[in-house]
Amino acid sequence: MTVYVDNMRARYGRMIMCHMHADTVEELHGMADKIGIQRKWFQNTKRPHYDICLSKRMLAVRHGAQQVSTRDIVKMFKAQRKI
Repeated sequence: MTVYVDNMRARYGRMIMCHMHADTVEELHGMADKIGIQRKWFQNTKRPHYDICLSKRMLAVRHGAQQVSTRDIVKMFKAQRKI
């Protein structure tokens, strides 16, 4: 099982944000805890994820998250829906 951070770059005020996803919600929350992301930022949508700033993205990578493209993330979600 894996945690992923994508290469999206979206402005939110002065911050630049990207997405953090995982194979399971438990892994996603575990990584959020490790890098200091509060649960209130969890987006429990069809595609559960956190929007994280680039400094948190770097921390996630240091803790083992894989860097992927936004396109790769979309492919993963499509594959998960078929399961």
